[in-house]
Amino acid sequence: MRIALIVVAALIAVPVLIGALGGMESTSGGEVAVIRDGGPLDDNKVRQVIDPGSGMTWTGLWSATHLYPAQQRFYTITADAKRATNLGVDVVTVPSSDGVNLGIEGTLYFTLNLDHETLKQFDDRYGTRTFRAQDDRSLYAWEGDEGWTAFFGQAVRPVIDNALRSRLGAMRCAELVPSCSLLRSSEGATDPKPQDGNAAIARVQDEVNAALARDLPATLGGDFFSGLRFTLVKVTLPGEVQQAVNRSLAASAAVAEAQAKVAQARAEAEANRARQDGYDKCPACAEIEKLKSLPQGITVYAPGNPQSVVVPSR
Repeated sequence: MRIALIVVAALIAVPVLIGALGGMESTSGGEVAVIRDGGPLDDNKVRQVIDPGSGMTWTGLWSATHLYPAQQRFYTITADAKRATNLGVDVVTVPSSDGVNLGIEGTLYFTLNLDHETLKQFDDRYGTRTFRAQDDRSLYAWEGDEGWTAFFGQAVRPVIDNALRSRLGAMRCAELVPSCSLLRSSEGATDPKPQDGNAAIARVQDEVNAALARDLPATLGGDFFSGLRFTLVKVTLPGEVQQAVNRSLAASAAVAEAQAKVAQARAEAEANRARQDGYDKCPACAEIEKLKSLPQGITVYAPGNPQSVVVPSR
């Protein structure tokens, strides 16, 4: 009987000891923890929030810890596979109002809202479900960088894409890429109003940031992010369109070169006519110019004689 009691006590003590040892949690300066009850006699509700840089904190027996990033983060959309957040070519393609597919590259900067009540709502909505990662694994948002990226790609990225398409889709290609003004439209005329691309990009950034500040809370169901700022880094043209622009630039350069040569020849002809007109009015001036053009060191000069110029041999 005593042995049976010892075995029963051991069976009870071991899980309790394991739970007690695992019931302590701390956070680094770059993470915040949301703690959920998880014991056999508990519910699964949020128990508490541990702020960044916390020391060891009692979280209860068998509680689950969900760690989220507390520092500023960024999400990069780019054709450079080494810089893209999704570790691959990742460009938003938006058709302009005049039908040119524009490749949009940029970065969204943001910080998770660290207000405790907001974090609890965030964990209820997005910390209790999984998201599809690049390698088709299902990950929770609190499962490291890969889990966070999977969450962001599925929950937030569509809102970014929609904001970019709604703002850029209403603009002409030449407003964002001035070289588009070289392209022929369907009517055969060039775009008459190429604009300052930098000013247009700055305006688009302001509009996208305003749209994200409005649309993200409405879509996600809460004001979960702060410090939202999208930077539009680059607008690219499709390969065939860029080639057409390059050909147009080359043709324009050739035309400009030919026009410069014509202008130079015209100027030289005009100068020659003016010079000859001066000589006609002043024959002596012509003779003076001839004398100036003679080689140095001549010994004989007799105008009108074919042998009029004699240069001594050396």
